[in-house]
Amino acid sequence: MTAEEVLKKWWGYDGFRPMQKEIISSALEGRDTLAILPTGGGKSICFQVPTMMRDGLALVVTPLIALMKDQVQNLAQRGIPALAIHAGMPRREVDLALNNAAYGDCKFLYVSPERLSTPLFKSYLDVLDISYIVVDEAHCISQWGYDFRPDYLQIGELRALVDAPVIALTATAIPKVAEDIMRRLSTNPEEPSFTLLKSGFERPNLSYIVRECRDKSGQLLDICRGVPGSGIVYLRNRSRCEEVAALLNSQGVSASYYHAGLGPFSRNERQEAWKKGDIRVMVCTNAFGMGIDKPDVRFVVHWEPSDSLESYFQEAGRAGRDGLRSYAVLLWNSANLAHLRQMLETSFPSLDYIGDIYQKLHIFHDIIYETGMGRSLRFDLDTFCRQFGLQRAPVHYAIRYLEQSGHLTYTEDAEFPTRVRISAPRNGLYDTDLPDRRMIPLLESLMRRYPGIMSYSVPIDEEELAAACDATIPDLHQLLYRLSLERVINYVPSQRSSMVYLHHDRLTPGNIDLQPERYAFLRGNAEARLQAMESYLMNSDECRSRQLLRYFGQDDSADCGTCDVCRAHKNRKAEVSSRDVLKAYLKAHPSASPAEIKAWCNNPSSGLGPDAMEIYRQMLDEADA
Repeated sequence: MTAEEVLKKWWGYDGFRPMQKEIISSALEGRDTLAILPTGGGKSICFQVPTMMRDGLALVVTPLIALMKDQVQNLAQRGIPALAIHAGMPRREVDLALNNAAYGDCKFLYVSPERLSTPLFKSYLDVLDISYIVVDEAHCISQWGYDFRPDYLQIGELRALVDAPVIALTATAIPKVAEDIMRRLSTNPEEPSFTLLKSGFERPNLSYIVRECRDKSGQLLDICRGVPGSGIVYLRNRSRCEEVAALLNSQGVSASYYHAGLGPFSRNERQEAWKKGDIRVMVCTNAFGMGIDKPDVRFVVHWEPSDSLESYFQEAGRAGRDGLRSYAVLLWNSANLAHLRQMLETSFPSLDYIGDIYQKLHIFHDIIYETGMGRSLRFDLDTFCRQFGLQRAPVHYAIRYLEQSGHLTYTEDAEFPTRVRISAPRNGLYDTDLPDRRMIPLLESLMRRYPGIMSYSVPIDEEELAAACDATIPDLHQLLYRLSLERVINYVPSQRSSMVYLHHDRLTPGNIDLQPERYAFLRGNAEARLQAMESYLMNSDECRSRQLLRYFGQDDSADCGTCDVCRAHKNRKAEVSSRDVLKAYLKAHPSASPAEIKAWCNNPSSGLGPDAMEIYRQMLDEADA
């Protein structure tokens, strides 16, 4: 089939979005390809279509577990077999997934980057029929990027073991990041042989508005009342999300909040309600929005500035994907700039402090010197900080730097699914006097769907199981809990936890290579990104769209005409024009009375705008002065 026929058969679309066809054609010709598409440009289609046109499977490397699960589920709904391997999965499940990928009919194997270097994954490379190596969020491989992740460097080493072309995808790569991506992913870093394809970053239907203000609540309410349709409000602080959502609801604006502190059921429930329009405004941290393709978002409001233009551009780009007029509004004040500066200092604690956190991390998990390599540890940051009397933010960034310097992998909010094992013997299972008649069909569904459930604990799909038993998710939880009380099953509810994976045995103080050169390099990059954000906030002389496009390497752009800067220029030109017309009228009618002047200003044929009388009063005040 042609690419268009594959697109129609599996996704139901009649045609490709801009640049998708060119990227797919490059991949089908076997060329290493870097695709830079803005948020909402349809990056997943660019590797999914060519994979469906070739034998074998696509190995998709992505750091976003939630997006990984969402894509696997979406593919399954289309009848396309896909699997995922990520942090928090026990070795047995990883082994089973890899076995199914190697010997089943799997077309897409999603893998988190830290899994690439494990002996178990490497042991399957010879039997995995890999047609493409897909690198999602490809900017993570570059130290110049705003979200550098050392585990991504494993992809370059993978190329020496797997003979398959690369499809690298990102929405946020400035020119030097794009060059670094191609060099690091190339089989010959000295002469990268990549095809670079990028879509224009213009969003003609998206108006960028920057407002310096103190009363952010009032501004937000004005936006919600003045712009119809659904919206997103981004904040940094979880508790502040809840407060702003409560404020909107109290003023008659349907809103909910979303952040990583919510359980998976609550997050899915709120996300679906917002997508369906039952909730109009989602107030959230940056945990929300990745991979969500809701085309009719009319406004995205940033309650405070992002720490980089890359993240701001990506989040703002979730508005107006249907091509209709939409607004990206950024609210700020001087306190926000001071906070960004403070956060820069906090995000780079001293190397001595980082070394101390390294030791405390091992002490926290009772790991002695020269042991620990390869261990995966559940890690609760708040408990850690309480135990050692530490502040949360610098500890978080210290662990992040330990990751960036190659000592560990840190995964926040890894989801551990509900696990069940039927502990009662099969021959006596139906003789058990169960207190709820719904328990029998539940047990039957468990045994039918999970063949090994009588022998070992297995992860279950709660939504699928609840639907099969005609129960709600809360009802399912209650039934499973009561079955565990009856000693029929062993039940471990789903939970979220951060994970730390140790790359080597615990080192003694003084022997930890914290790479001061890399530290200085990363801090310099962070400083440059902050300066770019400050410049964007304060530059009220140049079109907002042109400022953003130039940052991403696109110099040949025109004024958008709809941002706050362009509107202000139009208003100033209109005022100058009105002044000239008024001066000419007053010169021609020196004895005109105030009533005659007012009537003339309000006459549509005068060519003056609705603020003509206000301009006239200003002219009188200037004359009196």
